[in-house]
Amino acid sequence: MNLRGKFIVLDGGEGCGKSTQTELLRDALTKRGVDVLVVRDPGATHIGEQIREVLLNPGQSEMNMRCEMLLYMAARAQLMSQVIFPALAEQKCVLCDRFVSSTLSYQLGGDGLTSQDIKAVAEVAIKGRWPDLLVFLDMPREKSHERLKRPKDRIERRPMEYHDQVRQNYLDQAAADPKRHRVIDGGRDAQAVHADILAAVLEFAG
Repeated sequence: MNLRGKFIVLDGGEGCGKSTQTELLRDALTKRGVDVLVVRDPGATHIGEQIREVLLNPGQSEMNMRCEMLLYMAARAQLMSQVIFPALAEQKCVLCDRFVSSTLSYQLGGDGLTSQDIKAVAEVAIKGRWPDLLVFLDMPREKSHERLKRPKDRIERRPMEYHDQVRQNYLDQAAADPKRHRVIDGGRDAQAVHADILAAVLEFAG
């Protein structure tokens, strides 16, 4: 098993269990002797956390979608420079809760944004270092949003039709690049979901 210097992303819609599954995967890999670093996007740096507060604040209702996309990329640029690149250089396995795949699902089409637009900005922000493996947790929107017990943030408050499209955008990404993506049914018991994620990561690691 070789996960040294590998960059793995767990992603998906609201309430799909990404954060829980990221922690479970970290624990399982650590037990197998893998040096793991877990980060969240946006966040994991002082600058990134401040940007996250702006992005998710329900009071920022006037935010344009291009502004939103660029703020995510700014936080991502700081995360890559300050945290992820150094960790990968130390041959750690980086597990990231969300990444560019989120922007390609949540901001795609907003104010005319195309996938080419988003990927072009991402190339600058992440210096061309795309994830080695992306695991998408898939759930029907009705079921995933039932899991949200806290007050909804700015993006979670968007219409249900928007979140249906976000889900489809994730599935489209996976279908377009099946070699790097794995789609896991996130609507089951957490341990069952974890078992499938771990199996996918171990298969990837060889």
